[in-house]
This record gives sequence, structure tokens and C-alpha cells, in this order.
Amino acid sequence: MNLVYSVITYSVKGLTRILCEVDDSQLINVPEKGPLILACNHINFMEVPLVFTHLQPRKVTAFAKAETWDNPVMGYLFDLWGAIPIQRGEVDATAFRKALDALEEGKILAITPEGTRSGNGKLGRGLPGIVMLVHRSNTPILPMVYYGSEKFQDNINRLKRTNFHIRVGKVFKLSFPNSRVDREMRRKMVDEIMYQLAILLPEEYRGYYSDLSKVTTDYIEFA
Repeated sequence: MNLVYSVITYSVKGLTRILCEVDDSQLINVPEKGPLILACNHINFMEVPLVFTHLQPRKVTAFAKAETWDNPVMGYLFDLWGAIPIQRGEVDATAFRKALDALEEGKILAITPEGTRSGNGKLGRGLPGIVMLVHRSNTPILPMVYYGSEKFQDNINRLKRTNFHIRVGKVFKLSFPNSRVDREMRRKMVDEIMYQLAILLPEEYRGYYSDLSKVTTDYIEFA
């Protein structure tokens, strides 16, 4: 299995390097060991093979919609990569438990707080599920964004390579009060996380979080 994993993973990485001009120099800022939650934006399908293969040899997992396994090829690939199937539109306790297990094993768990693809690269408003995972696991968060892949389909149609840029921020933890973490507090926390993503992006991609004058760090403690 290790041989199959290596052959497929590095073949996919090679293919992405053919299709894209990948600016991955900031990946050196990703810690080499220890559990980590990557808070990422979500543009389209291209970031999955690009980010996963370029983070090797770190063990990485992420949530993927359960319907992905309806495609035998994609299902096999995502099983090989250890992706976690999640039922969209409902509280999926099984997926949540598997995510906690992955963090306990020291893996990187990539999460897209927006919950869905933007298509155009502009940030949508984050959802609070990431806060629940951090609260249960006490895992540090690393903001990481990418842009350029929103032009992938147009570039392919023109037989042109896509410039894929990866930007990595600073590791931080969420500071939780002793009192109950209510809905309003979770909302504030996820917005603070999302603004850390927005800071890394060029202005035209910041979307809902374009007004950086609203950045707060009331619940953020940088490493």
C-alpha cells in the first residue's frame, strides 16, 4: 500500500505541476510535526490534489462530501489519502469523531470554514464548525489560502497553465473563556479566523471579509 500511495500521490503531484505554475515557497512555514488544523479557503476541486500532494510528507486529511464516493475512482483516491466523508447539511458525529482521531494521531486536518466552493475565489462567510473542533481538540490553527485556480477551466480551454499561489499565515490558538461558548461567541471566533485568511489574500479575493478595519483578535493567541 505504501508503494501504491507513493506512486499515485507523486504522479498526481507531477500532473498538477504540468497543469499549474505552483507558487508553494511559503509551505516552508507549515510545522513539520504535531497536530494542526489548516483553515483554508475553498475555490474549486483543484486545490485538493495541489495542496495535499505539496504538503507531503506530512500526513494530511480533510473532510469531503460523502457523494464523492459515488465515483469509484475518486472514492478510491480519497480512501487512499484518508479523506473523511461528511454528510452535508447535518451534524455528522461520525465525521467529527474521525477528525478528532486524526488530530490525536498528529495529522494535519484541512478545513474550509466556508463549507462550500466559491468558484470565483472570493471569501464567503465562515461557518462555526471549526470552532467546535478546536474547542474539543485544543489544536493550533494555521491559516492558509490559495488563489488563481478560479481561472483553471478557462486556462485549460486555452491550453494555458494556471498560476496557483499559496500563502501561509501564522500559527495561533483560540482562547476559550471558562463560561459557556454560545452561538454569538462562536460567530465572533470564526469571523476572527476568517479575517486571518483575508489578510493573506489580495484585496480582490477577500469577499465578505474585505474590510480589514474590522479585524479583531479577541480570541486569538499567536504562537
